[in-house]
Amino acid sequence: MTLLRSGLLGRSYTRPLRLMIARRAKSTQTFVSTGWLEEKLNEVVPVDGSWHMPWDNRDAYMEYLQKRIEGARFFGIDEIKDKNSNLPHMLPEPETFAAAVGDLGITETDHVVVYDTAGLFSAPRVFWTFKVFGHKKVSILEGGLPKWEAEKRPLEAGSLHITPKSYKVPTVNKSLVRNYQEIIDNIEHGPNAETFAQVVDARPEGRYNGTEPEARPGLPSGHMPFSANIPFPSVIDKSTGALLDSDALKKLCESKNIDLNKPIIVSCGSGVTATIVMLALEKAGANQLAIYDGSWTEYAANEKSPIVGKK
Repeated sequence: MTLLRSGLLGRSYTRPLRLMIARRAKSTQTFVSTGWLEEKLNEVVPVDGSWHMPWDNRDAYMEYLQKRIEGARFFGIDEIKDKNSNLPHMLPEPETFAAAVGDLGITETDHVVVYDTAGLFSAPRVFWTFKVFGHKKVSILEGGLPKWEAEKRPLEAGSLHITPKSYKVPTVNKSLVRNYQEIIDNIEHGPNAETFAQVVDARPEGRYNGTEPEARPGLPSGHMPFSANIPFPSVIDKSTGALLDSDALKKLCESKNIDLNKPIIVSCGSGVTATIVMLALEKAGANQLAIYDGSWTEYAANEKSPIVGKK
């Protein structure tokens, strides 16, 4: 190891949505600062949750080996997943998650702090995954690796010796996940139904409107009936790389006619950037939030799915 000091689920649960939605209890801060993390490096477990779009031709693990926060473990979104699914990175079964995270030297009582190399992109997906599996102490590093490095905080490179730990097989928090059938049922019941949940789509506006092609070949663009569009870049402050302040996020939701007091399901292309918007909605005041894990990749691939603006 070289020091570089530079200064499951969800495929068969079809209970009514209102029975599956729970208010999220906060046991730790969602975001922690770089200064806080450096002070706590010996007490918490930093986790590199970097992931890149397939067409970016970047290897997140190789980048992790070249540069990471001291002691960070690598959580492979495309490795710790349901490998029996033909979808990109569906949630793994609880046993798979427990075994994989235990191999990273993490126990269910550790405080995990997730970051990524973009600043705020894929770390929320890893954060949400830990939450789905009931991990109580998990946070995101605000500003991610770019801010950490810019502040000349401790980095390292090379392989990392990890002593595997035992991670208790968790119970899935089903309130945080939605599957395809639940999305279809929600659309069929319509916005006047007592159980209706608002759907927020985090994809770019052109793909949502059907005026631009989908990034994944063979999939039509367009959107689900009754859904609203909040492209994930629109919730991020370009000057800081962090989420917009709560007032700005509330105004954004108002402009999209999103009721923060009612249930919301967030979707995107494959379930990664939806988690960024989920965190933004939570910061704005929403507390009945879930992610459609299969997202547009699953939904649009089914010829029976109703699509508005299909192209």
